[in-house]
Amino acid sequence: MIEKTEVFYDAEAGDSQIFAPPVETNYRRDLLEIAFVFGCILVAVWTPPGRVNFFFSMVAAACVVTFAVAGRWNARDLGLTRPLAGAGHMLLAGAILCGVIAPIGILLRFAGAAYSVPLSRSWQYGFWALQQEFILQSIFFLRLEAMLGSRRAVIAAASLFALVHIPSPVLTVLSFCGGILFCELFQRWRNLYPLGIIHGALGLTIAASLPDKWLHHMRVGIGYLMLHL
Repeated sequence: MIEKTEVFYDAEAGDSQIFAPPVETNYRRDLLEIAFVFGCILVAVWTPPGRVNFFFSMVAAACVVTFAVAGRWNARDLGLTRPLAGAGHMLLAGAILCGVIAPIGILLRFAGAAYSVPLSRSWQYGFWALQQEFILQSIFFLRLEAMLGSRRAVIAAASLFALVHIPSPVLTVLSFCGGILFCELFQRWRNLYPLGIIHGALGLTIAASLPDKWLHHMRVGIGYLMLHL
């Protein structure tokens, strides 16, 4: 909702000056878009593979694209136009984290073997990681940032990201921590591409390092519960 422009008289200038008061934005649409995409994702995550799962997955994907195109943010805001912005810093942070996770995995081998991710699925996961970052940043974070400010939006977006990974306790905690990192980096540099790379690298490192009986092949929702190890 935008307030009406008012006219004020400037005594020194001797004429009327038009000043537009601050624009008061109605965030109801932003909140509804977040809720609709998040709800579709939850339904898809918690339904077995089949027509219902496929339908809600497609609806969520279509809504993400539609909301991104029709939203008030441009391509630069969405993190699509500056592939090199902050790339070195972000990739270095991702490499350091991968370097920390791998030795921890070695120490935890007593708890069980890790998951050997097939090479073909590694490429698929890398592409899926970029899609997740687009949803997290260009749909959730931008709208939450407009409503709550950057600091609170980081926590709120990371919380939504973590909730999608329930009931996996390890992935839920790691996703919250990772979501904070990803949103902080996006908030600073507005660049999705290195985020997709480090997201994929961290996910594959976690899968290859931590005991698979904790991760259930990196599945979440009903898939985590249905997999019997």
